Amino acid sequence: MQATAYTFDPQTRSGSVLLDDGTPLPFDAAAFDAGGLRLLRPGQRVRIECTGTAAGAEGVPEGRRVTLVTLQTF
Repeated sequence: MQATAYTFDPQTRSGSVLLDDGTPLPFDAAAFDAGGLRLLRPGQRVRIECTGTAAGAEGVPEGRRVTLVTLQTF
């Protein structure tokens, strides 16, 4: 799945991405580390892998968890 990097904190190695429909989805350090990245800048196009699909309140997907964040390559 593709997304756009939205926020990133290099201290905690966590942040969030925006899905193509505009839904924000947080990721943790484990998902960031799984992709082998060293840095992520807002606006970068990324590829993500997730588990879960249920939508929760306020558009935040409950049960959906990002397990991998890496750069999108063409």
